[in-house]
Amino acid sequence: MSRPLILIAASGLAREVLPVVREAGGEVLGFLDDRHDELPRTIAGASILGGIDDIALYPDADVLVCVGSGLGRERVVERLSALGIESERYATVIDPSVRNPGACPVGLGSILLAGVVLTADAEIGEHVVAMPRVTITHDCLIDDFATLAAGVALGGGVRIGRGAYLGMNSAVRQGLSIGPGATIGMGAVVLSDIHDSETWAGVPARQLGVTE
Repeated sequence: MSRPLILIAASGLAREVLPVVREAGGEVLGFLDDRHDELPRTIAGASILGGIDDIALYPDADVLVCVGSGLGRERVVERLSALGIESERYATVIDPSVRNPGACPVGLGSILLAGVVLTADAEIGEHVVAMPRVTITHDCLIDDFATLAAGVALGGGVRIGRGAYLGMNSAVRQGLSIGPGATIGMGAVVLSDIHDSETWAGVPARQLGVTE
């Protein structure tokens, strides 16, 4: 990472990203967050620099959106685009412990934390977050803005839709599709396709409702 980095949102996710960037020798200039007046002046040694619109003051920095919700990340990316931030400015952060022996592609703005495994012929979209110990096996496709919480396990050929959220330690059987905006609860075992914006939980997972 040759250019300094601005983290958008002083979130728990940002605090997890910060040491990964530093360990790799990268420079984090600080955080931009619209709640800056309510936050301490520094977090983990990085300064709170202002609100999101202040990105215009840092034309030589790369950008990483650290909003925990995928749909929230998408809204922030749309806002930054309106402010003139082009896709090429988004950094991709991958913990050095991530296993990706097949060189599966990982999109701009994505975050892969400690112990993530990609086996073969998987594809990770843009602004995806994979928390620690996520397992993504052969031929999986993870669309933009999806969030995989810690310990998620995907069988081969699983499709995860745009902005979907998979809760901690959930598992998806091979060959299934999780629709855009869907939510899967913690520890759920998914044995059938899940449609757009549906919420499922349990073992085996059953539908609870539809996200508005």
